[in-house]
Amino acid sequence: MYSDLNNKKVLVTGSSSGIGLEIAKNFSKAGSIIALNGRNIDRLNKAAKNIYNSKIVHGDVEDPKMAKKIVIKTASLLNGIDILVCNVGSGKSVKPGIENYLDWQTSFKKNFFSATNIIEASKKYLVKTKGNIICISSICGAEYITGAPITYSVAKSALNSYVKMNSKILGQKGVRINAIAPGNIFFKGSVWEKEIRKNRKAVINNLNSNVALKKLGHPKNIAEICLFLASAKSDFVTGSVWIADGGQVKQLNT
Repeated sequence: MYSDLNNKKVLVTGSSSGIGLEIAKNFSKAGSIIALNGRNIDRLNKAAKNIYNSKIVHGDVEDPKMAKKIVIKTASLLNGIDILVCNVGSGKSVKPGIENYLDWQTSFKKNFFSATNIIEASKKYLVKTKGNIICISSICGAEYITGAPITYSVAKSALNSYVKMNSKILGQKGVRINAIAPGNIFFKGSVWEKEIRKNRKAVINNLNSNVALKKLGHPKNIAEICLFLASAKSDFVTGSVWIADGGQVKQLNT
């Protein structure tokens, strides 16, 4: 379906589990060469065993110096970088209204700088290949979601703005950048797995009340959009934030 992704060199950060792992698997199925990244070497080794033509690049993209080392190693292992997927992020934070400086710092490192660090380090490689960047954001960055941590929501809103604004600069160099904003995604170890175990009825009621399609999404839903945005089928698309939430957010534009 995406024949132009064959032999493309792809770095997926945070790809040892969940959405990142599914994205890496789908690129591999499309014939791409994958660099798997994460902080847990055991999970990376396990993931690599199930993903054809994959390499491991261990390291923490929240650290700008480490991000540079990750990019250099990836470019060496893959002989360049065509596609960068920034997937690192976490919605874990304090409840709205009790944030302090450390909470803001932690959330921005995880949900904003984890992307900007690796993008800044990868620019020269992506310019050389007229490459492509996809950031995994969240609907919490698009509008207020009841109960969502404010630190997380603001960090993802900043990421969305970064994508839109940088598309102007990167586009002049032939590089496209877009984001995907998932809604409620279920996978093993996700917050929704825990919520269902705790109170399945409450989850169902929440979906029925707030989500048009009345269901949870899955990593494959995000991976499919990611491949489309990375492929030539979307070669006129940049600076956009693609919402995949089953019809939860209410605003018209992102």
